[in-house]
Amino acid sequence: MLKSTKWALLAGTLLTSLILSACQGQTIEVPVTVVVRETQQVEVEVVQTQIVNQTQIVNQTQVVEVEAAAFSRPHPVLSDLRVRQAIAYCTNRPELIASVYTFVDDPTTLLMDTNIPTDHWAHADGVQQYAFDPDMGAALLDEAGWTLGAEANYRTNADGNELSLKFTTTTAAFRQTWAAVFEANMAACGIRVVRLHAPASWWFGDTTGLSRRDFELGAFAWVGDADPGGETLYACDKIPGPDNGWAGQNTMGWCNETASIAIKAANNTLDRDERIRQYAIFQQEFAKDMVSLPLFNRVEVLATSLDLTGFVPAPGEAYASYNVYEWEIPGSDTIVLGYTQEPASLWTLVENAFVAVNAYSLIGGRGFTSLNYDYKANLYWKSLASLEDGTAVLNTVDVKEDDLVLDADGNLVPLAAGMSIRNAAGEVVEYTGGTAQMQQMELNFELVDGITFSDGQPLTAADMELGSKIDCDPTAGAIDYTVCERTASEAFTDTTYQRVLVPGYTPPVYYNLYASWYPAHRVLSDGRLLADVPAVEWATLPEIAESPIDTGPYMITEWVKAQSMTFEANPFFYLGAPKTPTVIIKFVADTNQAVAQLLTGDVDVLFAETLGAGAEVQTVRDAADAGEVAIFIEPSATWEHIDFNLNIP
Repeated sequence: MLKSTKWALLAGTLLTSLILSACQGQTIEVPVTVVVRETQQVEVEVVQTQIVNQTQIVNQTQVVEVEAAAFSRPHPVLSDLRVRQAIAYCTNRPELIASVYTFVDDPTTLLMDTNIPTDHWAHADGVQQYAFDPDMGAALLDEAGWTLGAEANYRTNADGNELSLKFTTTTAAFRQTWAAVFEANMAACGIRVVRLHAPASWWFGDTTGLSRRDFELGAFAWVGDADPGGETLYACDKIPGPDNGWAGQNTMGWCNETASIAIKAANNTLDRDERIRQYAIFQQEFAKDMVSLPLFNRVEVLATSLDLTGFVPAPGEAYASYNVYEWEIPGSDTIVLGYTQEPASLWTLVENAFVAVNAYSLIGGRGFTSLNYDYKANLYWKSLASLEDGTAVLNTVDVKEDDLVLDADGNLVPLAAGMSIRNAAGEVVEYTGGTAQMQQMELNFELVDGITFSDGQPLTAADMELGSKIDCDPTAGAIDYTVCERTASEAFTDTTYQRVLVPGYTPPVYYNLYASWYPAHRVLSDGRLLADVPAVEWATLPEIAESPIDTGPYMITEWVKAQSMTFEANPFFYLGAPKTPTVIIKFVADTNQAVAQLLTGDVDVLFAETLGAGAEVQTVRDAADAGEVAIFIEPSATWEHIDFNLNIP
């Protein structure tokens, strides 16, 4: 089953920088656009020097140890607010949208001005706007000391340094298209952008790319959810670095105390009006500081073989494979999914790229869905925890000095005199010592009958205990441990799970904080039981990264790297045999080839991440109009953005 802690928090560069350095001989230094096709993950930071000698590119790699105090120095360019705001004003976002969504009549309907879509209940009006205004951008750059000479194409400062920034994103054709427009926008304002298009397996890897803050300007999409979440993305204590084991997803290094307090408060109350108020405070600061440039909501376009049944994507649910066991093509025993990217690992605790999570959903299933922005239990649990039906309870408990609580600002701290807390009535009061009363949330979940691993062993309490042990172990390498740190106790039986949160912690997405599990009984190739293997080793275990077993509808039987993954029906799936015995994930070179194979019948399903939104979509639309394939065009809360890294190693 997909791990609950990750799903609750997802709510989801081969190169630290391009250094154009002086070398011997007649080397001519010029910026280049690089598309990296193959990478190697390493445990230390990699700095790749690109030397362009006439038309030949020579790659040199230097390994640099990352010190514990790294990322404490302000970025020499991006730490200046005026530069960040200038980039926003110089970006013609409607032009970016039009470059990839040729089938959208009015690109402005997809524009975003904060991290929350404009039609979402939590979106705030009146935040600072950055309409396309290159004159305003130029004025801010002049003010920041970056001027444009009469004969120059790019701006320089008083020391003669050129205003040049490295831009990193994936190799997806969709991003290459809009990134080219962004590069031209920046050039028009005198900013040189050097593009690096890296494989998703590196950009989203657990020891590379984003997770190691290996970028200056970095572009990707957050997978939107019915609940805006955001604490792990923007709070001050969620900045990853070598000093905290790279935990957290605030890879920009942004710390705005007002925004941090607000985003925590918005995620620690069940009162929607209060959440709206706190999200408004956060969005004001987010827009003002311009640490991340929201570009546009994505339109999700999916396509399938015309005869495929059971495939029912809907807004709010990013993973259309939530019911893959119901998919069927009459007369066929195999369904082929086309991916243009290959997972780096199937351990989704540390590898959360779409291709990995979607592939693992075939093995582990989906414990909940959010179809049409409405959360519901799926497959394993009789229901999600609910205050309405009594499976979630707010208990009044006594707390005393040194007890671990969540204070009124959403910080996990030992209780001490002088602190502000929320009492049992929900009021913010000062703790003066002795005993006080606070709310403590208790969550109870009950499993359906008959859940069994694909090796025939039933799911037990030991498997869930192992799930909690590993997912909450800091050496495992997870992105965030918020829920783990704020869990006071857990109780397991073979059929039930209970989680009690620390006093004061009342997250609005409490209903899906259910247990995860791993097969504690599994014997590894080296003879050890999985339950006995330290968490620090898990990422390198073939039985975890390449051939995991779980309780979902399928089991992986073959993985031919760079070619395909094969999944056969789990003979012990508690709902019975899936309608299609075999599912194959086929890796294709690019979107054009993926579309061609859909049209020839060699591929049956293309997800939005593969199909993208470029000219290929029109090809699929034409084929759908001709009755050759089925197409699904869905609005999405997923949004593209460009993050600014405020610090350097």
